[in-house]
Amino acid sequence: MFDIGFWELVLIAIVGLVVLGPERLPGAIRNVSRWIGAARRMAASVRDELEQELKIQELQDNLKKAESAGMKNLSPDLQVSIDELKKAAEDVNRPYVNKDQDTNTTNPSRLSKE
Repeated sequence: MFDIGFWELVLIAIVGLVVLGPERLPGAIRNVSRWIGAARRMAASVRDELEQELKIQELQDNLKKAESAGMKNLSPDLQVSIDELKKAAEDVNRPYVNKDQDTNTTNPSRLSKE
């Protein structure tokens, strides 16, 4: 990412020590490391979201191709995409169904009040 060598880091540390002093330098280093960590996490989050959106777009394109082919005699990669979409749809619906069922079975007094 950045091409900073050992001597550049030593120079930055010396300048920081002179400017901030020994009392405030550790706190400043912690703040800078937090900012860098937050920026890295944000960049990773954006990258993951973009990858997910690209995968969703590819699956949608494959589904459109499959629909235009009449869902018969599909190529293996199109069939895999359709299977992934079906699995994703089941995964999305399953937590809500299980949550409702768990709530009704674990709290029988709730059923009698309704």
